[in-house]
Amino acid sequence: MDSQLLNNRYRVIKELGAGGFGKTYLTEDLQMPSQRCCVVKQLKPVTNDPQVYQLIQERFAREAAVLEKLGDRSPQIPRLYAYFTENGEFYLVQEWVEGITLTAKVRQFGRPSESEVREILMSLLSVLDYVHSEGIVHRDIKPDNIILRRSDGKPVLIDFGAVRETVATELNSQGQTTSSIVIGTPGFMASEQAIGRPVYSSDLYSLGLTAIYLLTGKIPQEFPTDPNTGEIMWDKQGVISSLADVLDRAVRSHPRDRFPTAKAMLEALQTRTSPLPPTMPMTQPAEVALPQTVPISTPAVRQGSGSNPFILGSLIATGLIGAAVVIAIAFRPTSQISTPTNTISSASTSPSDRPTVTNTPSPIDSSPPSPPPPSPSPSPSAIVTSLPSSPSPPSPPSTPSPPSTPSPPPPPSPPPPPTNEVPFFMLRRVTEEDLVGKSQLELDLMRNEIFARHGRRFKRPALQAYFDRQPWYTPQYSPDEFPESLLTPVQMQNARFIVEYQKRLGRGE
Repeated sequence: MDSQLLNNRYRVIKELGAGGFGKTYLTEDLQMPSQRCCVVKQLKPVTNDPQVYQLIQERFAREAAVLEKLGDRSPQIPRLYAYFTENGEFYLVQEWVEGITLTAKVRQFGRPSESEVREILMSLLSVLDYVHSEGIVHRDIKPDNIILRRSDGKPVLIDFGAVRETVATELNSQGQTTSSIVIGTPGFMASEQAIGRPVYSSDLYSLGLTAIYLLTGKIPQEFPTDPNTGEIMWDKQGVISSLADVLDRAVRSHPRDRFPTAKAMLEALQTRTSPLPPTMPMTQPAEVALPQTVPISTPAVRQGSGSNPFILGSLIATGLIGAAVVIAIAFRPTSQISTPTNTISSASTSPSDRPTVTNTPSPIDSSPPSPPPPSPSPSPSAIVTSLPSSPSPPSPPSTPSPPSTPSPPPPPSPPPPPTNEVPFFMLRRVTEEDLVGKSQLELDLMRNEIFARHGRRFKRPALQAYFDRQPWYTPQYSPDEFPESLLTPVQMQNARFIVEYQKRLGRGE
């Protein structure tokens, strides 16, 4: 067979498979400059009736046109290059997808991770959403009919069943044309499809069982069924509940209990993902909330025409020193807490908001000191603002004065202007190097900030109190109604990555 030419154009390289419908070959296209590789599928009709054969030929042309359209519009469906008949048999010439089937991947490399399975599911559901929108049911989704393409790792859906059903057409006893076989694979085929009545959710049923095969390494026949409901009882141990719930619904025995569309199943995967499992216990439950710092600013001084620069400079220096003393007294902390590195370095979104909180310790008290009782003597702040020609010494504050120092403290540096900086874990993928050395508390805050940035509220009072004090925080969604679809794929992956790192850290690794 290796020397044979099909349609005087396609030279057979090797046989890829054989079955009741015919054979599949890997070939070279001798009429293309590149002699590209193609997959040629040979389909044998099951009837000898000339009238039925003519009908099959017409249907085959229509189905080939459908495959051409699907392959042209979806990069995850093989393109159809040609179709022809030869010696009474039908042939399809399709794009050769170089890669590995899901069955071969599990056998060679073991079960993929849960995140890989989720990505495969979501990618294929997008393809099925398009296929179903064209009125097509695939009818034979299974691990053997999904290839992970070597060039980009994307799953490609092959071997649509409609063409095979067409060539299996024959006459029944009433003289009507009907398919002589049921298209599908036992175990992966839904009950309504087994009686020749597939619906769109039949494909979702098969896809759900394919995902279960990837997670467990077992085909559907290896699982028991509930004797009362007929539902498959597959092993969910170790599978996150949100994914297990989606798969459970996809493989319900009756179509009305499944997802109605591929889009609905895709949305369920996106919105029911739970990247926030039970959080690690916080070591400082109440003191986590960071206060709002008080910005210190020096108002501009209006100079008169007769101002003495030396006197004016002395007055400004005196005012700054006085203000520094008052602020140092007011902000003497009873206890301080350092902000987690890279976690709270979030800036306000408005120019009027307070400055960015950085890695420097922040005082607990967030309110300015109460003003002293009315006095004929102006306060230090008034000195800086009004600059009287003969300022009186400031009234002593109600709090004890700080111990005297040999030299006056330097004037405080002006606060940094507010920015719109977004923390790195909202923009790029987190690596283990970003997390090394951080405590469980710091990791907990970093992970939850990913969701707080999108307006999520929290059930834990300490977390809610902490984020309530952040200038950028705008709560919009309750914990149970927060749409995870707001998160970007990078943010979703970072939340999961931090969770896994926290778990390893908790085991002392």
